[in-house]
Amino acid sequence: MSNAAPYLVTFLAYGALAVLFWRAQMRGEGEALNKGWAGHLVLLPLATHAMSLSDSLRMLGEFNFGLANAASLILWLTMLVYWLARFFYPICSLQTLVLPLAAIGSALPAMFPALHPLEFTPTLALEAHIAAAMLAYSLLIIAVLHAVVISAVEKRLHHGALPQLLRNLPPLLTMESLLFRILGIGFVVLTLTLASGMLFSEQVFGKPWEFNHKTVFGLISWGVYAALLIGRHFYGWRGRIAVRWTVGGFLLLLLAYLGSQFVLQVLLHR
Repeated sequence: MSNAAPYLVTFLAYGALAVLFWRAQMRGEGEALNKGWAGHLVLLPLATHAMSLSDSLRMLGEFNFGLANAASLILWLTMLVYWLARFFYPICSLQTLVLPLAAIGSALPAMFPALHPLEFTPTLALEAHIAAAMLAYSLLIIAVLHAVVISAVEKRLHHGALPQLLRNLPPLLTMESLLFRILGIGFVVLTLTLASGMLFSEQVFGKPWEFNHKTVFGLISWGVYAALLIGRHFYGWRGRIAVRWTVGGFLLLLLAYLGSQFVLQVLLHR
């Protein structure tokens, strides 16, 4: 990119906060720090990340939605959701894990600035569709992180004390309840994304709907999450079942867009 300063500032700000919260977690003070003044510091890299990402998305007057921009946008939304969630849940441990990822994600458009403009003129409907899709990805990333943490806590409880980073978390039952709340919201947003893409393809994409690999993986992922939520409601699914289905559904969703974009843009250079 022509101006690397916003990317560098964002990367360093995320990194500094990651170190700050990591040290606080090691002292058992992470949650108090996050609930206080330090929790608001995340707004600085969120703001600079948003500005640099906005410029990258509209590089050279084109709507540039390549793999690097998509990953950066997903991680920005993930950090935004975590910042909002801090007012309701003790999530400092999880936020500490995400901050380094957000730092890397903020720098991706500068590291891989290839122009991949859309083949058609973007409309308000298209931008709303993309925003919903990225929000669904972000919510499901958070769900995956929760699932992985739940699995790690369960294993460590069977083998000894928890590491400091995983202490001060809510009880496991509360974590599982929060996991399924996130999954429920993410599932609704994912449903709206898939439905809008299929029912309003002409308005959104400027062309008739196509049954392709993205649709197949997207629908399979949607089915996995639907089955998981049904299983939770009627059969009380939890623990390892919830973790496996959450992670499996997200991997399928990754293949629906990011996987195909990785092959096309990184491996095939298209």
